[in-house]
Amino acid sequence: MRALSLQLLSLSNYFLVGRIPFIMPELTLEDIAKLVGVHRSTVSRVINGSANVSPEVRERVQEAIRQTGYHPNAAARSLASQRSQMIGLVLPHSVSSFFTDPYFPQLTQGIAYGCNNNDLTLSLFLVGNKQDEEKISPRISRRGLLDGLLVQSGQPDDMLIQRLIKSNVPSLILGRPNEPDGVSFIDVDNVNAAKTATRHLLNLGYQRIATITGNKGSTVAADRLTGYKNALADAGRSMDAALIAEGNFTEISGYNAMRSLIPAKPDAVFAASDIMASGAMRAALEANLRIPEDVAFVGFDDIPLASLSKIQLTTIRQPILKFGLKAVEFLIDLIENGTTPARNIIMATELVVRDSCGAKKIGESQTAG
Repeated sequence: MRALSLQLLSLSNYFLVGRIPFIMPELTLEDIAKLVGVHRSTVSRVINGSANVSPEVRERVQEAIRQTGYHPNAAARSLASQRSQMIGLVLPHSVSSFFTDPYFPQLTQGIAYGCNNNDLTLSLFLVGNKQDEEKISPRISRRGLLDGLLVQSGQPDDMLIQRLIKSNVPSLILGRPNEPDGVSFIDVDNVNAAKTATRHLLNLGYQRIATITGNKGSTVAADRLTGYKNALADAGRSMDAALIAEGNFTEISGYNAMRSLIPAKPDAVFAASDIMASGAMRAALEANLRIPEDVAFVGFDDIPLASLSKIQLTTIRQPILKFGLKAVEFLIDLIENGTTPARNIIMATELVVRDSCGAKKIGESQTAG
């Protein structure tokens, strides 16, 4: 802390000529950052109470603020930086689908936490069709309205993403886009996660493992299908097209996909989302199939439904709230430090074993034997 005190003394002396004091101009974030030897975004995170700062750096910044008497002025900072302190979240979904899929309210909650931690206002834009896109795109890409954008990817047509990137508004894509070159994005490791789920079923001894994919053209669906195929290949299993059914991440699509799979007699199913797994399990029970004795299930997401349903779902847990928080921090970095070069963050997942895969029953049987 001695070095910091000497720096502050030097700054103070700079404004004294003999015994005649000059009025020190109002300090800025940049001044505090220079004194401490960190980036201005770090000072901003300390002021806004963000958790993503080491204790040692936080103490140095706070000590500099105490010694200088610096008082952040949000309005003045906004005018000086020409920022609105507002970011946008663009989801390619209608209002009805937004509220029926539990993933997106959770994601939005995590992003809202991130905005609160960083003194930002969040604007939500739901783009359910081309007409919505045509109306919303000019508004959200207008310079000065929003400091940055979070845009959900995973749709077959990523034209909206390309339009927003060309607008020069700092943008972060949530999920791997169809054309990732030159685009910053954050995602989970969908390929390895799906491989883990399928390998779990293989290790339990299941022979005819089916999968219910997301909609064709979706990067999320493609990556999770790749993980499924990789697990089968590593185990020396041939792929059976009759055991692959397409859904679209809705409950009814999982139900219909499972009905189409039943004639192929799968003994286990990996569904690319918990919502589709729920629909598939409903179809299996209606067909008088026991879960997991006749057919086992593994989902993806770990939404609350997975652990609250009568037959608790084995699933891949992705950190949805943490994902939203991290996305906001990432976007702030793009806003403050520039969008080039493009960069990405891949977050880890974990397998959560519950009733639907049969692992507990197999373990009980082996113990009894």
